[in-house]
Amino acid sequence: MFDRIPTEKELVSQSKELCRDFIHSRILREGLSWSKVVSDLPDPHGALVDVSVVLLKLGDELECMPPYMYHNIAKQLNISVAVEAVVSDAFLSVATEILVMGITWGKVVAIYAVAAGLAVDCVRQGHPVMVHTIVDSLGEFVRRNLVPWLKKRGGWGDILKSVVNMDSTARAHWLLSTAVFTWRQFLKTMYIYLMK
Repeated sequence: MFDRIPTEKELVSQSKELCRDFIHSRILREGLSWSKVVSDLPDPHGALVDVSVVLLKLGDELECMPPYMYHNIAKQLNISVAVEAVVSDAFLSVATEILVMGITWGKVVAIYAVAAGLAVDCVRQGHPVMVHTIVDSLGEFVRRNLVPWLKKRGGWGDILKSVVNMDSTARAHWLLSTAVFTWRQFLKTMYIYLMK
């Protein structure tokens, strides 16, 4: 696993690597294409590959639960994906609202699912360059909001201990609880964002 607690810079970099990998997976799943080669981030490697696999698996389970809130994010937020500041602000608003009642791994997975859903919308609407904006926005969000929490847990490797060993019943309950809570937070954020 990870030998030591990563620094803030390492945690942000790892978060962005994981985000780019998560987004790339979702774009491919939708039958779209996006070149992640342009990014200066390396592909996840070592123990981060295991974290990426778990994050993707949990994201799959979360995204498949009704009411499918991780699809058509831009439409739900009523935003144009053509403007970098709008995409970044919308993502940061939703991510902040998701964590308003505290941080859990389920909420972290939900933030990655929102980022990926928004990225799919950007690619689908002809603005693939916005994917990098979303990855950078997630990195900034992690730096501001998640680094202390991740450090307390020893880094991203904790998601492997916290989630993988759960049986399928407990995992389903964990995901359902997270999905319901996240859906309420997401609706509240959309309302606040639209009423600005």
